[in-house]
Amino acid sequence: MQNLEVIYEDNHIIVVKKEPNIPSQADKTEDIDMLTIIKQYLKEKYNKPGNVYLGLVHRLDRPVGGVMIFAKTSKSASRLSDQVREKIFKKKYLAVVDGKFEQTTGILEDYLYKDERNNISKVVSKDKKGAKLAKLDYEVLTYNQVKNLSLVKVNLHTGRHHQIRVQLSHANHSIFGDQKYGTRGKGKQIALWAYELTIQHPITKEEMTFKCLPESNGTWCILKDVKNII
Repeated sequence: MQNLEVIYEDNHIIVVKKEPNIPSQADKTEDIDMLTIIKQYLKEKYNKPGNVYLGLVHRLDRPVGGVMIFAKTSKSASRLSDQVREKIFKKKYLAVVDGKFEQTTGILEDYLYKDERNNISKVVSKDKKGAKLAKLDYEVLTYNQVKNLSLVKVNLHTGRHHQIRVQLSHANHSIFGDQKYGTRGKGKQIALWAYELTIQHPITKEEMTFKCLPESNGTWCILKDVKNII
């Protein structure tokens, strides 16, 4: 069975660390995906016969790692999906990006258009048909002058396709290793990580926050320059 790091589990939800380059769910590549890995884990742990129910509540882009939550019952899946729509469900990210920011905190607000055929999104005029508002705020945690790279914390206000990648690139701070929207780190792993997830428990209604960080090596060595990110 594929290694799986479980951050939290009860009868209703399971929270795990998704490693980079694993799809959230099965795709045309037929590579092993998070849904399949977790179903196999539950099947073996609880000796379950037949199919195991597991609800996919949200996704992370394949190259992105970080914290993910899955529902173990249909009731939990429905309630967590409602939280996503109602913006109760909150995700925060870390990114290593090109260059130094003029302001250490700020808000990016753009209109994005998704090009379905090429699976990319673009910043466009708000008047373009199909354009959707995209908003995030960021905080610069540290800047490495030698490498000309910044570590930023990103809080999403909207959930658009490739939003963080497109908006940071448009602001001239593309994510290091981003093969679609980046300018640096070609052939490297994208330095984008979903490090924090906050929900209301679907049954108890308790607010719960789950966190995990990438290992501080490679591009993520910049983490060593910061104390108490989470």
